[in-house]
Amino acid sequence: MKPVIALVGRPNVGKSTLFNRLTQTRDAIVADFAGLTRDRHYGNGRQGKHEFIVIDTGGFEPDAGSGIFKEMAKQTRQAVAEADVVVFVVDAREGLSAQDHEIAKELRRLGKPTVLVANKAEGMKDGTRLVDFYELGLGDVHGVSAAHGQGIRDLVELALEPLNLPDPDDELEDDDVNKPIKLAVAGRPNVGKSTLINTWLGEERLVAFDMPGTTRDAITVPFERNGQHFELIDTAGLRRKGKVFEAIEKFSVVKTLQAIESANVVLLLLDATQGVTDQDAHIAGYILESGRAVVIAVNKWDAVDSYQREQVQRQIETRLPFLKFAAMHFISAIKRQGLGPVWQAIAQAHKSATRKMSTPVLTRLLLEAVQFQSPQRAGMFRPKMRYAHQGGMNPPVIVIHGNSLEHVTDSYKRFLEGRFRKEFDLVGTPMRIEFKTSTNPYADKDKH
Repeated sequence: MKPVIALVGRPNVGKSTLFNRLTQTRDAIVADFAGLTRDRHYGNGRQGKHEFIVIDTGGFEPDAGSGIFKEMAKQTRQAVAEADVVVFVVDAREGLSAQDHEIAKELRRLGKPTVLVANKAEGMKDGTRLVDFYELGLGDVHGVSAAHGQGIRDLVELALEPLNLPDPDDELEDDDVNKPIKLAVAGRPNVGKSTLINTWLGEERLVAFDMPGTTRDAITVPFERNGQHFELIDTAGLRRKGKVFEAIEKFSVVKTLQAIESANVVLLLLDATQGVTDQDAHIAGYILESGRAVVIAVNKWDAVDSYQREQVQRQIETRLPFLKFAAMHFISAIKRQGLGPVWQAIAQAHKSATRKMSTPVLTRLLLEAVQFQSPQRAGMFRPKMRYAHQGGMNPPVIVIHGNSLEHVTDSYKRFLEGRFRKEFDLVGTPMRIEFKTSTNPYADKDKH
């Protein structure tokens, strides 16, 4: 699970600049979830081998009375609840404010590990202007400049230090075929994730149940179907009530992102009565970016007429064209209709994502494709492809070696992908093709 860092502070202290610096972007990967965030963004960061999720919050007004400030305070509290560590950002140039005291008081009450950061500290060599911030009672003050990138690496190390993260290399899994398939059910609120999960748990024997320790813990439910072991990573907020298992629709963006990252296969659940929304497209985009195998299930298919069905299918084609490789099924979770084929698609997607492809076969396919249709010439150069080999699984990565491969067009790349997919029957998984160009030792001499 990627750790979560929440950026908290009053307005205009530079949280968004720090967010952009940590994520090395100008915006969040998953941003502006309708109904959830006016000013809460999520993005991926990385330092060394460690990856993490960053939450950027709106300016925190702990005593906000009503309107937008109350909503921003609510969003900030939610971000803090989802986080493993809080980075409290203050303004080194403006100095300490009453608002900073209020936020510090709230953070001490919440008891989350907190790193106090004074932003805009460029040029403050002696650090005497940072002394006042020790009054906040949150330990050492760390001066940074988000705008200039000063002190950012040390800040990340400080934030991740109390989490005792394992070395990612130690967590690498072998490709044991008997390992359970990790399955995440992702979708926006009220599409029927809870109903579907309850239906599955009602049908299948429940082997174990891990109770959540905090609001952001993933809940895994191991179970078996037709001899195949699965591990359901829940994003719908399963809770235990007495001896009855019930699911509550409680949407957490962090939980969804982490579930997708942890899964082998993601079931993207859509609502036939609502069509494909921006939120659906955001989640689908993140699944693709994560390289996870995916199956699309359109729920509540029994509740729409033929015209609506046609509209939904058209929306999927136009709004989610990047998931063309995914199998699509139409189901009714509440009536238990169409669930069998979904399980078959999940198994097939996992099989495709972990398919082993031999170098001789890949090279043969590559050379046959080039013979059938050569890559387009770019000026004096025509890309020359020599051989291909597999560079990874889940998602499958094919590495192609040759000369002048930087000139290969996107359309030719798609042509090659189609040939590879057909040969290895790859359904339900994204595929990545990487080009490695050999250096020409005579390239510079030719110019003279």
